Amino acid sequence: MTDEDRKERVNRELIEQLNELRVALPGVQVLFAFLLILPFQQGFAEISDSDRLIFSAALLASALAAALLIAPSMYHRLNFRRRVKEQMLFDSNKLAVSGILLTAVGVACSMYLVVDVVYGQTPAVLATVATLLTYGLVWLALPLARRGEPEP
Repeated sequence: MTDEDRKERVNRELIEQLNELRVALPGVQVLFAFLLILPFQQGFAEISDSDRLIFSAALLASALAAALLIAPSMYHRLNFRRRVKEQMLFDSNKLAVSGILLTAVGVACSMYLVVDVVYGQTPAVLATVATLLTYGLVWLALPLARRGEPEP
């Protein structure tokens, strides 16, 4: 049992959420920056049409992920002292989860693209599946499995 009241809890949870976003955001920003410069590299014009499609999916997923992960900060700024912290917390949580899932899509597509260019299509598919399985297990399955457990 905690002595924390509702207002204190919301404030703490909002701070925790913003700290979590500080961890997630740089990763998607680096990925997005990498993808932005890729078409200007020598040899990019020679990639296959399917690799162009995968590249476009990675770029789009990363751009959307960045937008969703940055959105809670803008939400907070636009609603500063408007007494909507708890609703902001719930909305920002949805934005963050969506942004993190899109980050996984961007990473998986990037993994496919790089491994396909370096080793070929079959290893690229295997690496992409392994990447998605890893993210699915550690980002989804494990946390969801722990939801029903009581807190210590």
